[in-house]
Amino acid sequence: MKRLGVWTVLLCALLLAGCSANAGEDGDYPRRDVNGVVQWGAGGGTDTLMRPLAALAEKNLGRSIVIQNMTGAAGSVATQYVYDGAADGYTLLMGAENPALYDVLGISELTYEDFTCVYLLGDETVGVAVGKDSPYQSLAELIAAAREKPETVKLSTTGKGGLPWEVGAFLTDVTGATFLQIPYDSDATAKLAVLDGECDFTVCKVQAGLEDYRAGELRFLCMLSDESFPAMPEVPPITVEYPAFADYLPWGPFYGVFVKNGTDAAVMEALSRAFFEAGPDEEYQKLLSGLHIRFLGYTGEDAARYIEAWRENTVNALRRSGAIEE
Repeated sequence: MKRLGVWTVLLCALLLAGCSANAGEDGDYPRRDVNGVVQWGAGGGTDTLMRPLAALAEKNLGRSIVIQNMTGAAGSVATQYVYDGAADGYTLLMGAENPALYDVLGISELTYEDFTCVYLLGDETVGVAVGKDSPYQSLAELIAAAREKPETVKLSTTGKGGLPWEVGAFLTDVTGATFLQIPYDSDATAKLAVLDGECDFTVCKVQAGLEDYRAGELRFLCMLSDESFPAMPEVPPITVEYPAFADYLPWGPFYGVFVKNGTDAAVMEALSRAFFEAGPDEEYQKLLSGLHIRFLGYTGEDAARYIEAWRENTVNALRRSGAIEE
């Protein structure tokens, strides 16, 4: 009986030690370096934003955030990789808006509903742009030409699901105009098609078109915004000519840090706090300003509401325009 009592005590001690270790794993997070998976290639727009943000956040965490670029299938390769891992806060998805539409575009069954947003960094404004020799002096003129001769005004896109394709669907939904869409392999080549006169217009991020605009090679007819854009105050918001666009605004590419659903609340709190304190850094804010990114800095419910509204507005417009099926 005495020997049984000794083994019982030892067994209880081992069980208690195991429980303490598990509790420590959550309570002492992070106990090892964190992996940050960027959906796009090194040096791209998302990568340029995430690397310095991670460097600031890791100071708050006390552990390194090791960036890994994982490209392919509109970011879905990286998204699947993070989803297939453990929901332990040690693998972060650092991405853009694309997963919000994966399911309706047939890219993947995953969406941001399968992830929790740690930090919604910001979004950026886009505009409808034409070449310097374009006959169209306003969006209304371009729309009128497209309505008069459907499928003749050429829109350069990056294919289904890309930014110009999405905005083209918005324009169809609001105005009824339809366009001849010409796909290119990147935002850069889609813009070049307009600069060279191969296509009539495209949709550009400000950071991608600003230098061509300042050089007089590219003209922005409007910005997808309900207010003037500081870097281009003379370019009208789209709501000046088409007030109905207000229902879709604010809209533009957005960037955030995510973890798989089911991540422990204490881990989420530690991550959110680390990024929330990193975002307002003065030098980082200068970077965002230089790239014309609108800083949001959302966590928790604020981030979730933004993404939900973005998805709802975009999906509804795509369905009404006929770009995707009901």
